[in-house]
Amino acid sequence: MAESGTVRYLRSDGRVAIRRPRPADEAEFVAAARRSRDLHHPWLSAPDDTQLYAAYLRKIRRRDSSGFLFCDRESGEIAGYANISGIVWGALRGGYLGYAAFHPYAGTGHASAGVRLVIGYAFGPLGLHRLEANIQPGNEPSKRLARRLGFRLEGFSPDYLFIDGAWRDHERWAITA
Repeated sequence: MAESGTVRYLRSDGRVAIRRPRPADEAEFVAAARRSRDLHHPWLSAPDDTQLYAAYLRKIRRRDSSGFLFCDRESGEIAGYANISGIVWGALRGGYLGYAAFHPYAGTGHASAGVRLVIGYAFGPLGLHRLEANIQPGNEPSKRLARRLGFRLEGFSPDYLFIDGAWRDHERWAITA
């Protein structure tokens, strides 16, 4: 683990590092989620208030979930986040990967670097074998990121997830260790 002051990074590529979210991150995370609402809509809703952030922390601390922040190493600011949910152990050893960048880091490569680090951590210390990213067909930036990181398109699921008040179609992208 790399260490910077009191912040413990799990992995770093020099410019971007990943770490676990903490209660102390609440104000910065909520502010970043609020200023990035237009960037994320209609694809996802990041935890953008105190109660939602507390619920997010509870969720990612369960055995079937894991959460990560990707941070700019120079400033220490939160550039985005990634979650692995629905983790199944045993013969599958897989989970569902979700990710988002925050303004002003969207389009700077921070998300690609951060998600790459999360994948390495998932396939290394976490012990997973498969990650699946379910992406709405119109979310081109997310699909480009998945392609760039080696995910392959495996299928299409109509009315897959309830997002922004409606059942949304999703493409299923996956990567294995």
